[in-house]
Amino acid sequence: MATKRTTTKPPKSPVPAQPTECQPCGGTGNVAVTVRVGRKRRPVGQQDGLCLNCLGTGTDPES
Repeated sequence: MATKRTTTKPPKSPVPAQPTECQPCGGTGNVAVTVRVGRKRRPVGQQDGLCLNCLGTGTDPES
């Protein structure tokens, strides 16, 4: 009696995980930076700045 040949199926590729949003910027890539003026450096307002955690991508770099 002849031996039975079996073939193995290739492993399925894992489904890529959804990237989570960055905590400091909330997924927008921008954070509010306080603007200071004068000799006493008093705060007068805020402007948008680049998120240094995700570098503007909005996704969590840890995931």
